[in-house]
Amino acid sequence: MPMSTAPAAAPVGIGWRQPHYDAVLAQRPAVGFLEVHSENFFAEGGVSLAVLEAGRAAYPLSLHGVGLALGSAAGLDGLHLERLARLVQRMQPDWVSDHACFARVGSGLHAADLLPIPFNDESLAVMLRHVDQVQQRLGRQFLVENLSAYVGWQGDTLAEPEFFNLLTARSGCGLLLDVNNLFVNARNQGLAPEAAAQEAMRWIDAIRPGSVGEIHLAGHCERDDGWVIDDHGSVVRDEVWQVYAHARKRLGPVPTLIEWDTDVPELAVLLAQAEQARAVAA
Repeated sequence: MPMSTAPAAAPVGIGWRQPHYDAVLAQRPAVGFLEVHSENFFAEGGVSLAVLEAGRAAYPLSLHGVGLALGSAAGLDGLHLERLARLVQRMQPDWVSDHACFARVGSGLHAADLLPIPFNDESLAVMLRHVDQVQQRLGRQFLVENLSAYVGWQGDTLAEPEFFNLLTARSGCGLLLDVNNLFVNARNQGLAPEAAAQEAMRWIDAIRPGSVGEIHLAGHCERDDGWVIDDHGSVVRDEVWQVYAHARKRLGPVPTLIEWDTDVPELAVLLAQAEQARAVAA
């Protein structure tokens, strides 16, 4: 499945969360697309699905999942995939995505978190098998997001960008590049903000440009105990904007999303962040 060609001026979208359902439908702000979490709309009917259909009628749509657990050696949850497939068929989104993580173990235990995978050949084989299963069921290209991780695995044999280069080249899937995750991971490795930004840029330089199908931008929290948490609860930091500018120079016009999931502000704040993304890209 070939990579979709991005338009000359790639759209900038916003995460569409419940506090802004009414305002977006009433005001119809000038955003490039809306993104929602797929699992919130798995029901066969109801008010939420009706709202999503109204949003889809007005804007391009991105379905972003948090539950497929693509890196789980226990395999995919078939019911979850079927529900996603029905939603995709109904909404015909422009993009569909989930994370490079594991969550399922044993005979159906599912962690309520996005847990990191090792970067080695065995893990790559699991991801390739599951991404192929998803793409075959959906009948379309799928995007896989790089993770913000607070623990790691010993004995990794592949650098993370190399892992994603192999995954996208062999499966035909695309990379959903989360720029904030790159910065957060570098900060949690003990790097100062400027050094963390440079490390994130080197990560981006190692990625095949044609493999990136979408970019995510978000805020993060720097805690007093030294941990940096990818909480999607504030404006994008200056250093992350610098990394984004570098990404756009290297990758070209890629659709970009402003994520905001906790302490959701007024809609005008998200729209201002989207406008800043357009300005940085220009």
